[in-house]
Amino acid sequence: MNVKQRTIKEPVSVSGTGLHTGEFVTLTFNPAPEKHGYKFRRVDLPGQPIIEADCDNVTDTSRGTTLTQNGASVSTVEHVLAAMVGLEIDNVLIDISGPEMPIMDGSSIQFIDAIEAIGFTEQDADREYYHIPYNIHYTEPDRKVEMVAMPLDTDYRFTCMVDYNSQVLGSQHATISTIAEFKKEIASSRTFCFLHELEALLQHDLIKGGDLNNAIVVVDKEVDEEELAHLAKLFNRKDISVAPQGILNNIELRHQNEPARHKLLDMIGDLALVGVPLKGHIMAARPGHAANVAFAKKIKTLIKKERSRKHVKVYDPNMKPVYDTVQIMNILPHRPPMLLIDKILELSKTHVVGLKAVTMNEPFFIGHFPGAPVMPGVLQIEAMAQTGGILVLNTVPDPENWLTLFLKIENARFKDKVLPGDTLIFRCDLIAPIRRGIAQMKGIGMVGEKIVVEAELMAQIVKYK
Repeated sequence: MNVKQRTIKEPVSVSGTGLHTGEFVTLTFNPAPEKHGYKFRRVDLPGQPIIEADCDNVTDTSRGTTLTQNGASVSTVEHVLAAMVGLEIDNVLIDISGPEMPIMDGSSIQFIDAIEAIGFTEQDADREYYHIPYNIHYTEPDRKVEMVAMPLDTDYRFTCMVDYNSQVLGSQHATISTIAEFKKEIASSRTFCFLHELEALLQHDLIKGGDLNNAIVVVDKEVDEEELAHLAKLFNRKDISVAPQGILNNIELRHQNEPARHKLLDMIGDLALVGVPLKGHIMAARPGHAANVAFAKKIKTLIKKERSRKHVKVYDPNMKPVYDTVQIMNILPHRPPMLLIDKILELSKTHVVGLKAVTMNEPFFIGHFPGAPVMPGVLQIEAMAQTGGILVLNTVPDPENWLTLFLKIENARFKDKVLPGDTLIFRCDLIAPIRRGIAQMKGIGMVGEKIVVEAELMAQIVKYK
């Protein structure tokens, strides 16, 4: 049975302070329609610009993940997005009254608690998962980052390892075997930093919203009482000491491996930027926001390639044609060697499909290139244009009395070589209705199911007899 998309029943808000900006903001989760995905709306800015949760919109990963679109930015989005994935919410519009998500307690659990309190609404559309088809690797050798997505059709599984070469925080592992375990095992794990990082951030005034209630501070160096007293003063605490686990005693660990679990939380949030729910097993060693986003982009690129292939119809070159070569010559004025279309396989008011059998005895192969024959790109475009010409001339009752003149060719791309023996099939689709004899078309050329050439064409028919 297909799983349905879902959103939330009604709006719900949480408020808090941004970790780095120190700004108090209100976050409101709103129901959203099917196929909406995750989007943020800056309600504090003119026009209330919307920012899509998309890895292509990431502009900074230095202290969390920042998205920018339509002249606006939102930062530290990973904990919110992890909550959405963990709750298996597909569609939500998130209003925010400032530039940074509230840090809350440094985890995702308070977002989850607020949303679970109001519940979910099942929608009519099916949830469209992307199933990882084979092992997808990402590495950063200088940082010793290794990530791999592996096929797993049944669920969304994560394994994360962190290793900081520290006596206090050495190697830790965290894992969930199903996304349903997120709330119990991962959601409450808080962000962490090393003491030396905390001091550097304080010196640069970069954690204006930090109060030691929302982060685990790992003490990775010798620290004296004077320094601890200074930190206590900065964070308005009576005193601060180092706990036996090697962390500041500001908070108690919720899990022995809480840092590793939080890294897994970040990874789930960042991979939400792929834009579709995933089925697969993600394994990562030493991940960080930059690596997570780069990995998300790699997966998204693969999805786009696969989807583009799915939209390409493979035609049978031996199917009965609408027009054969002789019939084409009754419509087009072209003659060999400039007649570059052998058959018309499909023809409607909005599209046309033509076929060109590429053979070694073509006259252009004599000079292009001897010893390594390749069909010239300009002739591929000409063949595409002749195919489109059939579509435009089909709008008049006496096509033999008209010429097709091409006014513009844009965005031409050549994606692979066309060689003798190939069967080149062109499809041209109208981009807009034909007006005053002018047609705008999108054309592609295929060898099998591979697109080898594409272009946008504008043509006009004129009477010449």
